[in-house]
Amino acid sequence: MSVGGWLFASLYDRLTAGVEDAGLRERRKRLLANATGRVLEIGAGTGANLPFYGDTVESLVLAEPERPMVRRLARRMNQSPRRIELVQAPAENLPFADGEFDSVVSTLVLCTVGDQVRTLRELRRVMKSGATLFFIEHVRSDDPRMARWQDRLNPINRIVAHGCNCNLATLDAIRAAGFVVTSVEHGELAKAPPFVRPLVVGTAEWQPANLRRG
Repeated sequence: MSVGGWLFASLYDRLTAGVEDAGLRERRKRLLANATGRVLEIGAGTGANLPFYGDTVESLVLAEPERPMVRRLARRMNQSPRRIELVQAPAENLPFADGEFDSVVSTLVLCTVGDQVRTLRELRRVMKSGATLFFIEHVRSDDPRMARWQDRLNPINRIVAHGCNCNLATLDAIRAAGFVVTSVEHGELAKAPPFVRPLVVGTAEWQPANLRRG
């Protein structure tokens, strides 16, 4: 793990405090109130979602690839009354059986994974038929002018934000992977720089039959 990785993990909560206070925390709360059954969260980071999982969650598994984040996540887990399983694993290669989860959560993760297509394919694999993907992701702007700025600034953003891409059409990628988007809210990541503000919040259902028909 690079020095940059350790530094990013140590500063992450302070760097994101403004956007959390400006509405992101409330978005997490509303979205995750609907997670049910056996739940997997990918890229769990420092555990910002932990307070928002309700009684409908039977078991919770957190996957996080970065060792510095895992250490901070483990400390936050120890403060939770819920029994939680933590695994250090990338979203592209999850150590779980096929069809294991009722709900999968991705919040500000699909922008940073090394291979978005492979990640979505892996999520499909571990989800039961009819399972739900819950997502909050900043995305490529629908405004062509802003999208061009996102393309120009993405190399810098990847360095500053530890691999985060600001120009990905993630909602299109979710649909292309065979998910059926069942709800979506378009908004902004308030208090973030303009080129990372475009935001989608929603749910998508995984039905293997849909992929076969496609």
